[in-house]
Amino acid sequence: MILIIESEKEEDGRWLAEIDQLPGVLAYGGSQNEAMAKVKALALRVLAEQLENGELNPVDINISIPDAA
Repeated sequence: MILIIESEKEEDGRWLAEIDQLPGVLAYGGSQNEAMAKVKALALRVLAEQLENGELNPVDINISIPDAA
């Protein structure tokens, strides 16, 4: 499973980030980084709930976190 985050700046100056593969997973932030961090956290919560409810096979998930520089 590869999740793609899309982001865009709204007319009011806020940033919106969303993951189309997970319906309803979207978040607003004051900056692009803030919106992306919020949507990543929400995606992890949604995936955890799906796993707990047996809606998702754990084999379908591969999480990669880049090394901190």
